[in-house]
Amino acid sequence: MTDLTKYRNIGIFAHVDAGKTTTTERILKLTGKIHKIGEVHDGAATTDFMDQEQERGITIQSAATTCFWKDHQMNIIDTPGHVDFTIEVYRSLKVLDGGVGVFCGSGGVEPQSETNWRYANDSKVARIIYVNKLDRVGADFYRVVDQVKNVLGAKPLVMVLPIGNYENFQGVVDLLTRKAYIWDDSGDPEKFEVKDVPDDMKEDVEKFRAELLETAVEQDDDAMEKLLEGEEPDMETIKMCIRKGTIALDFFPTYCGSSFKNKGVQQVLDAVVDYLPNPTEVAPQPEVDLEGEETGELAEVDPSRPLRALAFKIMDDRYGALTFTRVYSGTLNKGENVLNTFTGKEERVGRIVQMHADSREEMDSCQAGDIVALVGLKTTQTGHTLCDPDKPATLEPMVFPDPVISVAVSPKEKGAVEKMGVAIGKMVKEDPSFRVETDEESGETILKGMGELHLDIKVDILKRTHGVEVEVGKPQVAYRETVTQEVTDSYTHKKQSGGSGQFGKIDYTITPLEPGSGFEFESKVTGGNVPREFWPAIEKGFKFSCDKGVLAEYPCLDFKVTLLDGAFHAVDSSAVAFEIAARAGYRQTIPKAGPQLLEPIMKLDVFTPDDNVGDVIGDLSRRRGMIKSQDAAPSGVRIKAEAPLSDMFGYIGDLRTITSGRGQFSMEFSHYAACPNNVSEEIIAAFKKAKEAKNK
Repeated sequence: MTDLTKYRNIGIFAHVDAGKTTTTERILKLTGKIHKIGEVHDGAATTDFMDQEQERGITIQSAATTCFWKDHQMNIIDTPGHVDFTIEVYRSLKVLDGGVGVFCGSGGVEPQSETNWRYANDSKVARIIYVNKLDRVGADFYRVVDQVKNVLGAKPLVMVLPIGNYENFQGVVDLLTRKAYIWDDSGDPEKFEVKDVPDDMKEDVEKFRAELLETAVEQDDDAMEKLLEGEEPDMETIKMCIRKGTIALDFFPTYCGSSFKNKGVQQVLDAVVDYLPNPTEVAPQPEVDLEGEETGELAEVDPSRPLRALAFKIMDDRYGALTFTRVYSGTLNKGENVLNTFTGKEERVGRIVQMHADSREEMDSCQAGDIVALVGLKTTQTGHTLCDPDKPATLEPMVFPDPVISVAVSPKEKGAVEKMGVAIGKMVKEDPSFRVETDEESGETILKGMGELHLDIKVDILKRTHGVEVEVGKPQVAYRETVTQEVTDSYTHKKQSGGSGQFGKIDYTITPLEPGSGFEFESKVTGGNVPREFWPAIEKGFKFSCDKGVLAEYPCLDFKVTLLDGAFHAVDSSAVAFEIAARAGYRQTIPKAGPQLLEPIMKLDVFTPDDNVGDVIGDLSRRRGMIKSQDAAPSGVRIKAEAPLSDMFGYIGDLRTITSGRGQFSMEFSHYAACPNNVSEEIIAAFKKAKEAKNK
């Protein structure tokens, strides 16, 4: 049986361009997994194996790989940094025990770093910090450490100090051992010398080392007492304290280096082994019942317990669908049947493979703590639990954000409709933040996603991977509708036509709710005027009607229906009659309740050189942007703002024009807000015009 204390399930996450994939390449080289290093800018990185990733030099989907360092097995997931693919980071963090947060030495804590850090906090994932690219002009390790404190509100525990900077960056000083690791210029990560601390750094080393020890010993009373008495605890005790504090998220061991120049990566690997948790040191996953309520049982990381595994990613490749799975407890052998608690169906595991980017190694079995890919599962999707058919249980499922942007697509060739449907079906399985709908009236296929780049990549995958050329319409915004006034109303559904009739009367109030509340239903009926068994049908009638608002048929949200009274007929009343009454009541009352159109507001983080600040702010104001803050960055200004999505299409092109190509930005969904009247009128008029055109 494998020793679980020698396992490390880790993810590497960061902002776009901080060097995650390059760092992963160096780890694979150092651990002997690959013999030739591939560069991201050459499109040759091991974990960036999609055409789109190689061309754009960005990571789009998380890639899994396994390697060994100092007798420890590392299952590593390299995640994307671009905001449109945050879903990949979120679902990877969900199944990992630890992470390496990579920050750019010159860019520091960038917009997407904050989002990823927040996700990691939510998932309670222990992390070490790696400040990369210290060979870059403008890189400053100490400034990035301050940003981690001030911007992320985290506590970095500095473990190494850089020797030299920019093109003179030579290596690092390990604070615990007071040894300097200096690499030569050959670019070979193995070619370094261990020397004494340079004279000009001794003072800084002692200062930071004292801080490191003081912070670490807070984890252990005996060690603290020893230090206060002027005696330094032994190295084993210090490392035990650092490990304990890292796993408790009290602080984050912080390293630095230059992955591209092969300097400083060994220390990060040592830290993963020394300080990040093994699967048994992480809080077990709570089990929930089919209603989503916690049962009080936990999926303990133990191979001898019943099987509990979570499918966290589906990837389609030339051999069929691969289901990436984290095994939390129990063991799984190939050829066995597992129960999918979401579908209630049993599935047979054809093969178990350990992934190395897009190549694989066959396994006969896997156990608690493993991250593997299963071949042969037909109906399993992201977030589904696989378990022992005789002892079923569900793990806490994943929650995915709703898309905010959509485009209509149609195949260029008439005969390719079916081919496009199959391809999109596979893509939806792979990516839960990507949705597809068919417009019932026009028959158009509508793709929905998290941003322009997200949909752009999807269209590219359709063309290259699946061979389907499509015409793409203009991007459309996912608007919503709500109500602004409380209205009390009544509706009677009565139908008499030979045989039994239909009858249902409801008196109800529709009340606006706080933004983000969704739909709520409550019954205050007393005395049996509307029997209790009909209440769910009334709720269902209102709830299903919410899909279409009365202004422009966008989903209507954030209101409550309170059932006050009503009447029923002993023979003619039925659940169907009351559901029809509720649907008709919705159509009758919502127009009286001050319906209002809502638009998605995006959170923007824009970087611009100093010279262009005025122009960038002027352009954002033209896009109805609200400036929230301006902060001086090392080589320019970071502007935080909020702006409606409808005015942000094509923004990257305009920003590059204004800033001569030096501007950057990241954008993510923030909230829905009321549309101004003039915008709302335009949208409703366009909707009516389109509807008339369809009806002709």
